[in-house]
Amino acid sequence: SDHMENICGYLMKYTNLVTGWQYRYFVLNNDAGLLEYFVNEQSRHLKPRGTLQLAGAVISPSDEDSHTFTVNAASGEQYKLRATDAKERQHWVSRLQICTQHHTEAIGKNNPPLKSRSFSLASQGSANSPGVQRRPSQNAVSFFNVGHHRLPTGKRVPIMQPDHLVDVREMMSQAEGQQRDLIRSIECLPASGHLTSLDQDLLMLKATSMATMNCLNDCFHILQLQHASQQKGSLPAGTTISWLEPKISLANHFKNGAAQNFPAEINKPASVREEQSIAEPCQLTREPEEINPDEELEDVCDDKEDDLGAVEEQRSVILHLLSQLKLGMDLTRVVLPTFILEKRSLLEMYADFMSHPDLFIAITRGGSAEERMIRFVEYYLTSFHEGRKGAIAKKPYNPIIGETFHCSWRMPKSSVATDAGTNSSAHSPSEQVTLPKDPEGQAEPDYYTVKFVAEQVSHHPPVSGFYAECVERNMCVNAHVWTKSKFLGMSIGVTMVGEGVLHLLEHGEEYTFSLPCAYARSILTVPWVELGGKVNINCAKTGYSASINFHTKPFYGGKLHRVTGEVKQNMTNTVVCRVQGEWNSVLEFTYSNGETKYVDLTKLSVTRKRVRPLEKQGPFESRRLWQHVTESLRDGDIDKATEHKRALEERQRNEERLRAETETPWCTKYFLKDGDGWVYHKPLWKTVSAAQTQQTDSN
Repeated sequence: SDHMENICGYLMKYTNLVTGWQYRYFVLNNDAGLLEYFVNEQSRHLKPRGTLQLAGAVISPSDEDSHTFTVNAASGEQYKLRATDAKERQHWVSRLQICTQHHTEAIGKNNPPLKSRSFSLASQGSANSPGVQRRPSQNAVSFFNVGHHRLPTGKRVPIMQPDHLVDVREMMSQAEGQQRDLIRSIECLPASGHLTSLDQDLLMLKATSMATMNCLNDCFHILQLQHASQQKGSLPAGTTISWLEPKISLANHFKNGAAQNFPAEINKPASVREEQSIAEPCQLTREPEEINPDEELEDVCDDKEDDLGAVEEQRSVILHLLSQLKLGMDLTRVVLPTFILEKRSLLEMYADFMSHPDLFIAITRGGSAEERMIRFVEYYLTSFHEGRKGAIAKKPYNPIIGETFHCSWRMPKSSVATDAGTNSSAHSPSEQVTLPKDPEGQAEPDYYTVKFVAEQVSHHPPVSGFYAECVERNMCVNAHVWTKSKFLGMSIGVTMVGEGVLHLLEHGEEYTFSLPCAYARSILTVPWVELGGKVNINCAKTGYSASINFHTKPFYGGKLHRVTGEVKQNMTNTVVCRVQGEWNSVLEFTYSNGETKYVDLTKLSVTRKRVRPLEKQGPFESRRLWQHVTESLRDGDIDKATEHKRALEERQRNEERLRAETETPWCTKYFLKDGDGWVYHKPLWKTVSAAQTQQTDSN
């Protein structure tokens, strides 16, 4: 090709967390299909510091910025590189892609299928050390003889008839058996030596064979559906043909070497046996428990997720997992490796979005409908920063069905913003409602209390309900969220399906809102989180609404974590406030009168939540339920954390199977089904309504 030119020049290369980025001199050798690099241009005549074989490689521009890109070799090695600008990056990426395509196609033409049908280890070894460069001949095919049936010359492939599906199934069963033999041969290799079970080529072969069998099973399922439609004349009503999830369990293949059989029951830690032996949740009391805020203590737990090293160390595990996923696959039922987990449950993460209770309480103290809507937008946009723990994109624990989380915040009344123009006599009658007093007749405290409760109300689909209230200010929020995660190639996208409603009972107002999507980017290097999508906030009574856009970073240029929005009066279509900035940095609010307000999220005070000690928590409260997983992660013992996590997940599967067999419906504890959503069983608006009725009757 005219575009097959050898290029060279300086690029920055990411080495490791200690060294960081370093300038290196790179040479693209089109003839050999190699990308080589040297310390500098003067050392070009010496042996390269590193070499990547480009045949079968993937060249990917990064979504971190407009300068970075990655070269992922078929061997599993990766270079993370950065050019001086977007134009130079495009030049390197296009030339590398052309060279990669040329040499990948050449291998296909020059290597016809082998005739042998046996699966046998060859005698030659593999360079397992990163310091030893791999030659083109040192690939997975050189370690194994994997054969295929060859059709006699001149004969055409017969058209598959429906009655041949039995033969296909038999052939697939044989292939599955051979694939298991292949996996067993790899896993029986020693963990060290000339040829090991951890060799990068063998890991790639192992993962690729599993992915191939998964795809064949999917295709066979589609053929069965087509056969059924031919037999009946049409597909049954409601039938859809779609790609299925992996037929081979992912969890058993996260570690290499011998199969992961846990020790016998007697050898398991007591904590694991306890996790597996907790009674069926529906056999426990499902009566709602009233949590006394005075039993809760200020949280001293401070698990910052700032360890980036584990991601680099476990890169082969991530590659192994990615090889089994298909673009667009729903990850709800996929068991992810333990080392990428945060040390908290998703239910607790929702609670951490309430870490600025002063801004939450201040909403209802706005002097006008316009100001209350603006205050709600300010609170909403400041909640996401503290909800994330650190810059790395780690995943909270998937809550077990029936799991709950309780906490509260105490906020001095003097620290909550007021409105000088508020006329107390203008308040609606509902403000004058007196809730039942403390029976002991204690003096009113000088702080506001915001109480929070969350519950996992469904497992498939995974739906969480959460509720928060401040009784003193007659306000509460109720929400339900269904997390739908999908594999997007080099990213994972999470859609937050659901709706929340903020009730300001003092003003008789309800604000409905939705949540943005979240994305874990660059999952092969250093994962990071960004938010994306459009959300709306509406108040039907006042006619005010807000439209907020979370902008994902464009391919070229642009800022990270950018957000824009506007608040308007729907009746007049007048914009009363505009907001712009970054949701994890500084936000700028511009009002209709020309005034501007800046909010620096990094300097906002965070109020620590109050949580009951573990010994006072119920067996299905998040921190007690996951305590052994959390402790193991803190100690850096990934194997032990995985064992505890698996015990919880296995118990949940057994309970779900038992309920299905006995046709026993799941009983929620705090939330009730209401149409398509879930509502707290004793919301504040019902309490206030009951108090109003009681007051009317007494008069």
